[in-house]
Amino acid sequence: MNACHDNPPSPKLQAVITCPHCAHRETETMPTDACQYFYDCRHCGAVLKPLKGDCCVFCSYGTVKCPPIQQGQGCC
Repeated sequence: MNACHDNPPSPKLQAVITCPHCAHRETETMPTDACQYFYDCRHCGAVLKPLKGDCCVFCSYGTVKCPPIQQGQGCC
């Protein structure tokens, strides 16, 4: 039996968040034990919140969805 098929792949923990107000991009590490509901843009200071239907700012503005979503689980 091949062990690599027994465990799901590890989630990616790095995502690039793009501010919808100023288009600034920043690489961030996603938390694995909580949703991140707010994010302060380091360029313009805007406070980002998840879009309707998304659980966190990474799902709304990131290049990668949050770890629970990546693994097919519900988020928070």
